[in-house]
Amino acid sequence: MYLGGAALARTQDQAAAHSGPKEKVVASHASGTFEVKLTPQKDEGQSDSGLGTMSIDKQFHGDLEGMSKGSMLSSAATIVKGSGGYVAMERVTGMLRDRTGSFVLQHSGTMTRGTPQLIISVVPDSGTGELTELAGTMTIKIDAGKHSYEFDYTLPETR
Repeated sequence: MYLGGAALARTQDQAAAHSGPKEKVVASHASGTFEVKLTPQKDEGQSDSGLGTMSIDKQFHGDLEGMSKGSMLSSAATIVKGSGGYVAMERVTGMLRDRTGSFVLQHSGTMTRGTPQLIISVVPDSGTGELTELAGTMTIKIDAGKHSYEFDYTLPETR
């Protein structure tokens, strides 16, 4: 989406007007494990496209205790084995350390001839409850079939 110069300036002015006084933001790190269930979804006329859709259900443990639900769109329709990509969105609901709420994670992953690259970011302004204004990035590790996460994030300081 393109916003012209005047529209962009107006949008930035409106955002500044609604942001109120700035609170101190604190950088933190969370880690733990999770279980994931991926369920293929009904093909909606995409059989020739090489695209597949899956639902995501996760249970998080550790510094982030909670669950998530989401959707993934993937493609392995490449002429080179070991290459493909996926995008996903998932809403996480639970407790991050001692703060409760929810937020959305956006995934963008590629595999180039067996070499993975994955970016998982908190969608800006998706935090609710005590996780309002959450920002950050997550990394996922898979070792012997076990999933773990590292989450670097910022939140306003609690009062």
